[in-house]
Amino acid sequence: MPQPGEALQPQPSADDSFMDLLVETLDGLDESVRGQFLRQFFRTIAQIDLTEAQSNEYWDRILMRRRELAESLGKRVSLKTAMVDVLASTNFLRVPIMMEYDEFKKLQINAATDALTGLYNRRLFDEYCDKELNRAKRYSQQLAIVILDLHKLKEVNDRHGHLQGDQVLQLAATTLRKTLRASDFAFRIGGDEFALLLPQTDPEQAITLCRRVRAQYEAEVQPLKLNTNSTLDFGVAVFPQDGDQKAALMGLADERLYQLKHAGRTPSRVIPLEPLPSREAPAPSAAPSPAKPVAAPAPVTSAIPHPVARTEARKWERVSLAGTKAYAILSDLGQKSANVIDLSYGGVALQLDKSEELPNQFSAVLHVPILPPVRVVLRKVYAARQESGRMRVGCAFVS
Repeated sequence: MPQPGEALQPQPSADDSFMDLLVETLDGLDESVRGQFLRQFFRTIAQIDLTEAQSNEYWDRILMRRRELAESLGKRVSLKTAMVDVLASTNFLRVPIMMEYDEFKKLQINAATDALTGLYNRRLFDEYCDKELNRAKRYSQQLAIVILDLHKLKEVNDRHGHLQGDQVLQLAATTLRKTLRASDFAFRIGGDEFALLLPQTDPEQAITLCRRVRAQYEAEVQPLKLNTNSTLDFGVAVFPQDGDQKAALMGLADERLYQLKHAGRTPSRVIPLEPLPSREAPAPSAAPSPAKPVAAPAPVTSAIPHPVARTEARKWERVSLAGTKAYAILSDLGQKSANVIDLSYGGVALQLDKSEELPNQFSAVLHVPILPPVRVVLRKVYAARQESGRMRVGCAFVS
């Protein structure tokens, strides 16, 4: 009789009980006799024709697979489930009639996901990483690999117990699902470690996404009042600039993760796009302070700022719109148009032939893909000439 609080184990079905009885019976038979029976058995239930030796071999593989699945999932697995799993991986199975399709799909999901967080597991990470890396090589695309570490998880477990620690892990997984794009993949690859695969993602986009993930996670975990600095550290490596082999990229991402953990937690240093220079001096105090920003047209991701001269320190991250059809109609300049080359919560960068045409403050209507037109008031902050000869003009939103 189960004790109070002890989980009740589901009772096996009549079919499962019959299969268990079959296993016990066959175990006591001579190998040749067992092979004769199993040959007819496989022919009847799955319409496959095996030799007696093959029948015995596949039966042993099915029993072994059943044990592996039970250990992996931490619960009883039916013989017919293991049978379909083994036979479906061969060219023998033609008519899988032993179990419902939904049950088989559930097995596949359980074998590929982490039970606590619902994210893909380490086995699937290795498989997907190889596949996405080969795809990136074939089509000459970038692929970002991110390693994330749940900072101070052990301290949470020690102070608040493992149930609270599990909740923190689940919040991290929820944050990843909320923040990632549809084309991205998230995995739990260890106790407090997660990994991301970001196809067609350059270093700037990858680090911006990681910053967003970390900020979102910190907001999610704050109501728990853990009294610990629980956050997500991260390191990024990008194919092809950081290497073309999985092991090298994983090693570099891991190294950059620990650089962040032990270097004052400065995320802008996680992806050294070039040899790290000495820290720049702070902007002069005489520089004009930025105007109070209004809400940007939509939440956006960002990239590391371009090395152009400015009179203000950037306070808002941005997303590059270069190559899109984003543009602005400058209302105060006779409806003149300008390309929008990046956008952020705090402002926008325009591309013009001559920056002198712009007054210090002016009105504009922004036309950005997917978003409706938005009327804004902009203040010119800086101008820098690009290699093409055109001018890049950074502007702040003005209330």
